[in-house]
Amino acid sequence: MSNHKDVNKLSAAGLLISLGIIYGDIGTSPLYVFKAIIGERLITADLILGGLSCIFWTLTLQTTIKYVIITLQADNKGEGGIFSLYSLVKRKAKWLIIPAMIGGAALLADGIMTPAVTVSSAIEGLGIIYKDLPTVPIVIAIISVLFIVQQFGTSLVGKAFGPIMWLWFTMIAVLGLVYVLQFPEILKAVNPYYAYHILTTNPEAFLIIGAVFLCTTGAEALYSDLGHCGRANIRISWIYVKICLVLNYMGQGVWLWKMQGQSLGDVNPFYHLMPDWFLIWGISIATVAATIASQALISGSFTLIAEAVRLNLWPKVKINYPSNQKGQLYVPSMNWVLCIGCIIVVLIFEKSTNMEAAYGLSITIAMLMTTILVSIFLMRKRVPMYLIIIFLTIYGVIELTFLLGNAAKILHGGWFTVLLGTSLFSIMWAWFNGRRIRNRYMKFVDIEKYYPIISKISEDSTIPKYASQLVYLTSANFNSEIESSIMYSMIQKLPKRADVYWLLHVDVTDEPHTMEYKVVPLVPGKLIRVDFKLGFRVEQRINVLFRKVVEDMVKNNEIDITSRYESLHEHKIAGDFRFVVVEKVLSTSNSLDFVERITMIYYRILKNFSVPEEKGFGLDLSFVTVEKVPLIVDLPTDFVLKRIE
Repeated sequence: MSNHKDVNKLSAAGLLISLGIIYGDIGTSPLYVFKAIIGERLITADLILGGLSCIFWTLTLQTTIKYVIITLQADNKGEGGIFSLYSLVKRKAKWLIIPAMIGGAALLADGIMTPAVTVSSAIEGLGIIYKDLPTVPIVIAIISVLFIVQQFGTSLVGKAFGPIMWLWFTMIAVLGLVYVLQFPEILKAVNPYYAYHILTTNPEAFLIIGAVFLCTTGAEALYSDLGHCGRANIRISWIYVKICLVLNYMGQGVWLWKMQGQSLGDVNPFYHLMPDWFLIWGISIATVAATIASQALISGSFTLIAEAVRLNLWPKVKINYPSNQKGQLYVPSMNWVLCIGCIIVVLIFEKSTNMEAAYGLSITIAMLMTTILVSIFLMRKRVPMYLIIIFLTIYGVIELTFLLGNAAKILHGGWFTVLLGTSLFSIMWAWFNGRRIRNRYMKFVDIEKYYPIISKISEDSTIPKYASQLVYLTSANFNSEIESSIMYSMIQKLPKRADVYWLLHVDVTDEPHTMEYKVVPLVPGKLIRVDFKLGFRVEQRINVLFRKVVEDMVKNNEIDITSRYESLHEHKIAGDFRFVVVEKVLSTSNSLDFVERITMIYYRILKNFSVPEEKGFGLDLSFVTVEKVPLIVDLPTDFVLKRIE
């Protein structure tokens, strides 16, 4: 388990890592935000000052106050992110699973949109030097390489991220500063009056708000990466990042000031801050920064899926650990889904301007869900109710306004995000509820009644021996009960004689890194139950964990695993272990209502794509038997069956 205290230590290395991992998304927003605010509109002093004021206050209220100051408090043993937050508050109410699922689905949808938008914006800068350059093939090539590299782990690249992002932030700050010094008056845009003025007088205020929102899209990622960087490092590095961002936006404002009365067309103010000789360098650094931003989001999506799997919100999928670095994981199925998704986005929308409409919508939704969960967290922390109501009101209003601003873009591309987010949400919903319906029909029996039978079977030499040590995975939460399907498999289906029977139970805790176990001898030397308590970030390798438990028990003389076969016993050879995984299949669905029936059909389809249970628990497949046992739904008792001679 990682040391919780280390996570919150401030260090130079920590600050540099934070720059590399966290701020990619929010740090590359100057590439497209101002261009999106101006859009097709005529450039006016009101629009420039109002846009700048909106950007400044959005960064202050949304990123600084909501995320950096308030939400970072909600760390779950040093880990952040929407599922960590949900784990902290889920005891409060059952319905909290809904905002957690919606937020998770929205963040995954964002993982598909971000690489497409940021890489396209960066590459489009080349259009200034090379007119009519086809950018789509270049963008697709960069994105493809990015996803192919994922499987090798990103720890090597990760070390280079910090210095490169530092270079990027310093570069955008200097570019902006040069212009601000020419016209310092631009800084008056910090006055919130200008934001208020444009939003109350401009008929297209909602569209402007939708564009402004793009400047804070990375705030959610900042919270998710809490575990990698620590609170203190994030808070201090954000000061530098915010200054650099504001300077660059102000610089773009000065450049636009000279363009009053004209319209932008295809011009991107960001690249016009650069002197001609610097353009190619600037574009190269921008492209690398955009790639890093995408990388951070992809890694975030992997972590999100791994957590969702352990919280039973996503089908079990294969998860690889390419390097020993903490939190480094790779989910092959998700990698290729994201990859195909990104390429489709680039092919459908072609230009970053067209993508901006689809972008932002999913993140607004994720932020709203975080607001709901954070307010519940603050209630748990016994923060005075009036403060929670203020928090909910302010951020509810801000985020709903942003949502309406982004909803205005649904026809212009937002439909894509809605479609994407809804399909991801439907997977979580069907998986979570399918399991719930299945578990409802699982029958548990009192295990004590079976103690004498189990002891007798174990000694009955007329039954051929099935294994020396026979292991079952059980989902019964209490020592006193067991699934009837396990008893059926052990005693009736094919009576299984073994020297020792083991029952293993895995409990996923609300804390991220717990690794504990408890041994309960139910029938001494014959039937033993082991309960594992594993954190939602811990890989469930039951094979390895169980072996460790057995070794400990042998050391403490609690169990003898020497084979009882005479020829092997005298040589002190250990007996064989055999796992039986009982897969419960819902046989008839006539007692389910229409919605549940559809849910179960969807659940079964998803189950075909998921990793089988025995693989999901990391069992050694050479010793596993999988048995399908029907979950018998009680037949109606009111029918009459007539016997005829």
